[in-house]
Amino acid sequence: MTDQTDGARQHVSPSLADRHLEFELAAEAERLKAEPKWSSGHSARTLIKYDDLRVVLLAMAAGQRMAEHKAEGRITVHVVSGHIQLRVSDKTFDLRTGGLLALDRAVPHDVIAIEESVFLLTIAWPIRA
Repeated sequence: MTDQTDGARQHVSPSLADRHLEFELAAEAERLKAEPKWSSGHSARTLIKYDDLRVVLLAMAAGQRMAEHKAEGRITVHVVSGHIQLRVSDKTFDLRTGGLLALDRAVPHDVIAIEESVFLLTIAWPIRA
């Protein structure tokens, strides 16, 4: 582990691709909310970054929206706290604390925070030959 300074914040952080990575999600969420970006109503931090896998912790204030987008790989969205709605085509998934949703590759979706929320986004990219 090494000390990393990022503007006003300083904390001990492992490499994003170490062989073993462990996180205390509540503490990571508090760090996100303490960042200057949080004043815009959302913040994100990549926790894990391998060639074929990415895990990102996101925090959104109530009422914030992520416009429609899609990922090249399969994704999961796991709500750590709060309440979000994830819309896919004409279907809305109502996800609360502990909720988990998986989407196949390239599925367009948007996200709305019904209340202040923290969630994990996991992206698994297909293996490239």
